[in-house]
Amino acid sequence: MRSREYDLEFREQSTRIRNWGAGLLLLAALLWGWCAILLLTSYTVETRSGFTDECAARLFTEGGTANEGLWKGDYCEDERDWPEALAVLGLSLPVSLVGTALFTTGQVSRRMSGHSQAMRELDRIADEREKREKRADA
Repeated sequence: MRSREYDLEFREQSTRIRNWGAGLLLLAALLWGWCAILLLTSYTVETRSGFTDECAARLFTEGGTANEGLWKGDYCEDERDWPEALAVLGLSLPVSLVGTALFTTGQVSRRMSGHSQAMRELDRIADEREKREKRADA
């Protein structure tokens, strides 16, 4: 396989790796968004009697609807639990770490390949110049 063909294949593989990394970073961003929605938006719950009850956002309540239990007749506590939000946040961490590693690896590989190609081109131009100077001196 010639070096140019190998270099093109290497760049294509680097692009695929970078794209996988970008996809995983997008997935991590969606998970962060889902966690933010779970914590920052108000919500409604249905009680046993069939009525709906408005609940405050989970993060911005202090001893209010989301943090007090069913003993007070409040159904908001069980609807959006902290473990669910933390699980989503915890799942986003390895996804974002792997995505960052893949994206960085792919991007650096492409840049290094481009740099190597530029160096080969500069060497070729320098070799041609030396040959012309030798012919002119002879």
